[in-house]
Formats: sequence, C-alpha cells, structure tokens
Amino acid sequence: MKENALIDKSIYFASRIIKLHKYLIKNHKETIISKQIVRSGTSIGANINEGNYGQSRADFIAKMHIALKETAETEYWLKLLVMSEYISAKEGQSLLNDCLQIKRMLISSINTAKNNEK
Repeated sequence: MKENALIDKSIYFASRIIKLHKYLIKNHKETIISKQIVRSGTSIGANINEGNYGQSRADFIAKMHIALKETAETEYWLKLLVMSEYISAKEGQSLLNDCLQIKRMLISSINTAKNNEK
C-alpha cells in the first residue's frame, strides 16, 4: 500500500495540536482559543483523508480546498497564541512550520489535480 505523505503529515500535526490544546487548558486555563485551534488543526487531516475517498476529482479538489482553508485558520490561531504569549515563539514557529508545510503540499495537490483535469 502506497503511503500518503500528506495524510501522515496531517495526522502528526493534528496530534501536536491536540497536545497543545491539553497544554493550554492545563497550564493556562485557556479554553476559547484552544477549542478553536483544535477544531481547525484536526479538521485539516480529516478533510484530506475524506478527499482521498471522494467520488470525483472535483470532490477531491473541493475537500483539499477546505483543508487549505483550515490551514489558514490554524495559522492565524498559532500566531495569536504566540503574540498573546500563551506559547513561546520557538514552540509557535515549530507548529507553524508544520502547518505551512502542509499548506504547500495541499497547494501542490490541488494544482496537480486541476492540471490532470485538462
């Protein structure tokens, strides 16, 4: 069975986001932003996985676009957590780097799928 690097990366990222959520709740009693970031950060992989089982190329592309939007939202929450000093710049940058890598992979997948339609 062929491995899917995008799914693997998104699952790993989601696990990091869940750990961040636990940390924010336990150490900072922060619930609002932590709920938002856990929702968007885990939704990325869920949409990627669902897209791989889409009924058509258009369905695949639509799911990848939703995942891409979720990366943008997660990126926003990560930057806000750093600016609000809930997490260090180093921790935030590490998570942000993973998020941006997934974003680039999604853009590449979308572009490839669109080019293969022609």
